[in-house]
Amino acid sequence: MTLFEQINEDIKAAMKAREKERLEALRNLKKLMLEARAAKGAGSELSDDESLKLVQKLVKQGRDSAEIYREQNREDLFAVEMAQVEVLETYLPKPLTELHDGRSIMQQ
Repeated sequence: MTLFEQINEDIKAAMKAREKERLEALRNLKKLMLEARAAKGAGSELSDDESLKLVQKLVKQGRDSAEIYREQNREDLFAVEMAQVEVLETYLPKPLTELHDGRSIMQQ
């Protein structure tokens, strides 16, 4: 299953569970993916690598927006933005952590 297909399945699940923040974040991601697929010169399908780049882009934008909201003392908007970032981060690979002897392992 591609990441795009997984997003579609998760949108359906979020709708059934009435998870508003999750649904909004996933719909934003799907919209961005559809726009990338329809862009001039793009193929009709996105690779998972291309999809992950879009997820990373949305996570970065969300964090930047959240920081602005926090600076403006808008904790309500900060909380909403960070909730969406957390949803999107579930689609990113787990970061590597460094062991005491310098080797890297995947976080669990």
